[in-house]
Amino acid sequence: MAGGKLTPRQKMINLMYLVFIAMMALNMSKEVLVAFGLINEDLTEATQTAEERNTAFMAGLAEKANEQPKTYKPLQEKAKQIQEISSDLNNYIAQLKEGALATEEDPKNYEAMDKANYFNERFYQSKVTKDGQEFVSKIDAYRNEMVALIGEDYPQIANEVKSKFSTEKVTDGEGVKKEWIYYNFIGYPLIASITKLTQMQNNIKTIENEVFSTMLQGQQASQLSMSNYQAIVVPTKTAFFSGEQFQGKVVLGRFDNTLTFDKVIVNDNELEGQTGQVNLEFPAGNVGEQKINGELQFKEGDSIVKIPIKSSYTVIPEPNSAVISADKMNVVYRGVKNPMTISIPGVPSVSANAPGLSPSGGAGSYVMDVTNVKSREVTINVSGELPGGKPISSSKKFRIKEIPRPVGVIGVKDGSDGIIRMPRNQVEISPIGATLPDFDFDLNLTVSGFKFQVTGKPAVQVNGNRLTGSAKAALAGAKRGSTVQIFDIQAKIAGNSSYKLPKVAPLVIELTN
Repeated sequence: MAGGKLTPRQKMINLMYLVFIAMMALNMSKEVLVAFGLINEDLTEATQTAEERNTAFMAGLAEKANEQPKTYKPLQEKAKQIQEISSDLNNYIAQLKEGALATEEDPKNYEAMDKANYFNERFYQSKVTKDGQEFVSKIDAYRNEMVALIGEDYPQIANEVKSKFSTEKVTDGEGVKKEWIYYNFIGYPLIASITKLTQMQNNIKTIENEVFSTMLQGQQASQLSMSNYQAIVVPTKTAFFSGEQFQGKVVLGRFDNTLTFDKVIVNDNELEGQTGQVNLEFPAGNVGEQKINGELQFKEGDSIVKIPIKSSYTVIPEPNSAVISADKMNVVYRGVKNPMTISIPGVPSVSANAPGLSPSGGAGSYVMDVTNVKSREVTINVSGELPGGKPISSSKKFRIKEIPRPVGVIGVKDGSDGIIRMPRNQVEISPIGATLPDFDFDLNLTVSGFKFQVTGKPAVQVNGNRLTGSAKAALAGAKRGSTVQIFDIQAKIAGNSSYKLPKVAPLVIELTN
């Protein structure tokens, strides 16, 4: 443009044109900086909104856990762990932003935030600095702890955490691999880097909210699942004479084994309410129709809900069906000896048979071991003779369930499980065990081995239930605040090693010294 033989006037025009282009480029740069600032404000507002939703969720969950602890207490504990992990990284990022903004006279003057010096000097000086490595380590800790906590229950969200908080090297447009922190924070205007940090905070709170929502939806879906309903036949009366027409109706009833009643009143007597059910026991009365009246009371919010009990039964002089009851509710479990009580009222001796069923001493006492039964149901057939020689027979189906998933614990019986904080010496000497929380049977589980891993180091295979020399050596090299994982815990039921338990939930321990 300035080459060739030009008149002085033409040279002046060309020079002014170049100045005009430079001014346009400068104005565009300022506009881009302002745009980053506005995006940062929007992200900050969205993050605050997500934080408010999460706070409201925790408050509502605390109220539900107080009303129905067996149902919602485990969810509350897991939500607290998620909140603690999220807050650790979120607060760290907030401190980074405060330090960056402290270098500016006016934190709202986005046009002045065009320098890259602050994070260039803090994160990278020919290589990643100590502060830069700390930042990456915080992100790695968040990602690993979240995936370990939610990975099995919410794999899609866990994959989202892995993707959004990956610190692997990044290949740029020219095919060159660069450190994650260099690629994302070195050479950018200050306001651009601050906006990236705000985006990370927004991702943290959004993922936290996604987990909370999925947790609650899963619990509600479980409670509302049709598998929790049973078809109940309600006859117009509980006894019919031979030759009568049966009359009644079939209704659906939901059984919630986590619901606890605050008060149970039956026939003017206050009874003790069991979890999810009320066991009745009183004299049947004289022959004829007898009434049952009362109410169930439980807390819902700030009010007491009362559900009336209205029923009747008929006392007859001679039984016409068998009575079969499972001492551990209406299911039997593989891997354990299920106690059963089987009888026919009025019949002194009965015969009962089913796969795995055997007498266990007293009259009517049986034990059922369905470990080797392949089907999901088992039928118990009962027969006997009524007074006078009249035969009577009946049968009942029971659902067969597997033993639930054990969780790893550290320490003596009833030790700590899940994600915990412990001093190094206690980790070194404490035994590793497994337990079945809230399971109907008190089983003794023995641990024969596990894997032990300090963050950043290879996993060590341990035989037995305590740390070996190689595991202790790995532990000795861990820093304060580091996490160690105990996983692939090999556990069996004492006295029944042939039954294969589900995979034991791992332990994550943060070292406090």
